[in-house]
Amino acid sequence: MYVAGLIQGVALVTFPAASAVFTSADDYGLSSAQYGGMFVPQAAMAVISSLLGAGLRHRWGTKRLYVLGLLANLSAMTLLVVSRFSMQHHGAAYGLLLAATACLGVGFGFTVPALNTLAAAFFPQRVDSAVLGLNALLGLGTALAPAFIVLFTELGVWWGLPLMVGVAIFAMLAFSMRLPLNAGSTANSRRLRLGTSRVPGRFWIFAVFALLYGVCETMNGNWSALYMKEHFGASTALSAVSLTIFWSMVTAGRLLFAAIASWIAEPLVYRVLPLVIAVALIASAYVPTTHAWLGIATFALAGLGCSALLPLTISFGQKELTTIAASLSGGLIAFYQIGYGIAAFGVGPLQSSGGQRLDGIYGGASAVALAMCGLSFAITRKQ
Repeated sequence: MYVAGLIQGVALVTFPAASAVFTSADDYGLSSAQYGGMFVPQAAMAVISSLLGAGLRHRWGTKRLYVLGLLANLSAMTLLVVSRFSMQHHGAAYGLLLAATACLGVGFGFTVPALNTLAAAFFPQRVDSAVLGLNALLGLGTALAPAFIVLFTELGVWWGLPLMVGVAIFAMLAFSMRLPLNAGSTANSRRLRLGTSRVPGRFWIFAVFALLYGVCETMNGNWSALYMKEHFGASTALSAVSLTIFWSMVTAGRLLFAAIASWIAEPLVYRVLPLVIAVALIASAYVPTTHAWLGIATFALAGLGCSALLPLTISFGQKELTTIAASLSGGLIAFYQIGYGIAAFGVGPLQSSGGQRLDGIYGGASAVALAMCGLSFAITRKQ
């Protein structure tokens, strides 16, 4: 399951990692608005599949939902590879990209909640550490994707990344089909399914936090490479470095906070990290255009700030909201994806029609991180 998380992480960032290919006039030639719009189907389908996941898990079981997620991811990588043959036909290529991101959203919405549920079930006495460990490997995958895209771009075959990921997913599918992967009994799943039990009021605090986190993570995860290119005039390779470092720090932070959980209380970490994100976003907005490496350092700081927040939101919620524990992960992933969609799509129109520059948008996003800081105290009050 941890290997599946690693592969899912690479798949998730395959599209943002190839942002230079999508926006290059020599390749797909997408505008900023079209690039952002490409992720709308992903966010929409991830929200829908995450919300449907609780009911489907009750009817089909965790394993079938996980397998369906892998199949959707495999379809996304296949469509991305196929789209390269239609680059000269802009409409057809963009349609294939939209279909690919929609499949990726389904894959993410089914696979990630299933993996989080399984991790918590495998380690019931160490839920926080288990979920952090899983998300650390997912984060490692997200860090590897930009590095792979640089390698394959230098070889002149950028599409080697989705091809490689597709082969890995196929291998994981073949291996997983033989495993009995179900967390909890059918009776428990029925009792805890979101929608058949009254949703506690406290759930919405967790949900809004996950949404705001999605905005902050996506500002760095989807737009950092283009920010490096537009603000600093950085090369494709250096732009990819910023994305790699961001996701590497996300991964390192998850491993760090999982390792020191017995020395530093997780609620304290949870309250401090949103402030770290706010500082990083403000710093990003004010870095001079001649200091590209200082800009990369701000993305590293943002990665540290983002690292443990989503896994801890899920694990805190599963421990506190026991009446909807089985469906909580899917619900929070859905709200996280709403935030992802807002940031992934919203930046393009702000640039093209609102006349906003990326540095100003990054500075404004710090207000979202500060709102997360306030909510973190409300969430940890009962931890």
